[in-house]
Amino acid sequence: MSGLFDIAGRTALVTGGSRGIGLMIARGLLEAGASVIVSSRKQPDIEAAARELSALGDCTAIVGDISTADGAGELARATRERFPSLDILVNNAGAVWGAPLEEFPASGWDRTMHTNVEGVFHLTIGLLDALRASAGADEPARVINIGSIDGLRAPAVENYSYSASKAAVHMLTRHLARRLAGEHITVNAIAPGPFESKMMAAMLDDPQTRSAIEQSVPLGRIGRPDDVAGLTLFLASRAGAYMTGTVIPLDGGITGCNEG
Repeated sequence: MSGLFDIAGRTALVTGGSRGIGLMIARGLLEAGASVIVSSRKQPDIEAAARELSALGDCTAIVGDISTADGAGELARATRERFPSLDILVNNAGAVWGAPLEEFPASGWDRTMHTNVEGVFHLTIGLLDALRASAGADEPARVINIGSIDGLRAPAVENYSYSASKAAVHMLTRHLARRLAGEHITVNAIAPGPFESKMMAAMLDDPQTRSAIEQSVPLGRIGRPDDVAGLTLFLASRAGAYMTGTVIPLDGGITGCNEG
């Protein structure tokens, strides 16, 4: 049992790793002994994050924009140069857009879909050879996609492209899992609820709104860094080696306790 959650010496790429849930995951992987590449499209932000994270272990920053196929391909190439054998891919980078239904712009729809769905697909495909190089029957390579509870239930806010994109990520997770299981690559998704992030900052920074959100969570609080780091570690380690094609809500009971 002592080695069940051990990922020491593993290699990982975390997209969107400069802040929010991506930064939480990167920190957790490093603290568990993995070597980690963090990536985002803004060079100052990702380099600052890598400097902070390097105090915990082997961390490298790579600037990458997965919102285009070419950008995803370039990030995959740069990652393969650093890690020809990649154990863990965390597809976390994402975009969100909100607007009233009849005013929702095509640009907001396209940007969200390009980043949240196509980016996950193109980057995963671009890194298949590196994932295959580390994959084995007893220790599969891991792809962990970050979805959202907004892809599991209709949200109250008008973020139409975001909720649709995250539902697509969940289905893409299952489809890739079916295709790649025979190659010893597992593909799972985490569907977070409310966590401290730029996306939720406007709501969580307001005490009244924050309190209302906390009261809507059956467990009565906002998600913490160790919550998402712990679930990621489970999926990335021997403990989660027999799971693939799953979408796991990490939401304090919002979806599970309110069903029916």
